[in-house]
Amino acid sequence: MSNQKSFRGIAREAKARLKSGFWENAKDNFTDEIERARENGMSESRACRYFAGKVTCSIRGGDDDLFYEKVRRMLMTDGEVSDALARLTDRAVYDTLSYEDKQRYTLNLSERYLKALERFRRECEFEGKPRR
Repeated sequence: MSNQKSFRGIAREAKARLKSGFWENAKDNFTDEIERARENGMSESRACRYFAGKVTCSIRGGDDDLFYEKVRRMLMTDGEVSDALARLTDRAVYDTLSYEDKQRYTLNLSERYLKALERFRRECEFEGKPRR
């Protein structure tokens, strides 16, 4: 199954999270995050949405996290640039694709970039970090 996990694989990962105490740690972290949000004057509902996104991202992991880190580094050093997709394009892969596949690749890359950008904005807003 190309980029999709099998049901059995997903169940195995869920069982591993249960055994490792992932959810207990997440609950403790959630309580800390809510308290920190209160101290900073942020609404609890916004903090809940932010933390739910963080838990989801940590469960998903893999390529999404690597891609997000690449986007984050770019945004922290150069800010939002007009040639973001060109900077994120893997030229070795892109150059081997047909015209239709290049279109599909660019669209997929654009969607991933917009999701990463939204995540970056949420994290900056929540953590009070300045954006460029």
